[in-house]
Amino acid sequence: MRQNFKIGFFFITLLTFSSPLWAFDDVNASANSNTDLSTAELLDQQLNKAKGKVVYVDFWASWCIPCRKSFPWMNNLAAQYQSQGLIILSINLDHSRVLADEFLAQIPANFPVIYDPKGSIARKYQLKGMPSSFIINRQGQIVSAHVGFNEEKKSAYEQEIKALLTPLE
Repeated sequence: MRQNFKIGFFFITLLTFSSPLWAFDDVNASANSNTDLSTAELLDQQLNKAKGKVVYVDFWASWCIPCRKSFPWMNNLAAQYQSQGLIILSINLDHSRVLADEFLAQIPANFPVIYDPKGSIARKYQLKGMPSSFIINRQGQIVSAHVGFNEEKKSAYEQEIKALLTPLE
């Protein structure tokens, strides 16, 4: 328990004192390169398109070690469950698009990436650590929030998603 507290405190401190993360606003950052929309509007637009689907929203940054393991898993999820109605959306919080692009060159994303260098979406979702994720049901409601990623959590997250994808009889 004490170890979890230390890890949580570390991530909160890191997010609080990483001012470059919130200091820049990249107007060219978007999932679809539409520069007329704010990052929050881009996410809202993507979520509106996903109505009636299950959505996994993932917040990540290039410096996040667990994110390197979550991307292959999310790519696999997208491939495996897209036909059942799963949408994966990711929000990058790097202060520089170059850092995110370098990460994505090594570990590609087969899902939309919204760049949020100012952290406006992160503040809206009140992130508690990195990576953070939210599962949204077909009715558009957040049903689950997660912090962190590892083998144990991966299985639990996937079970939650599969339960939401299962049609009611």
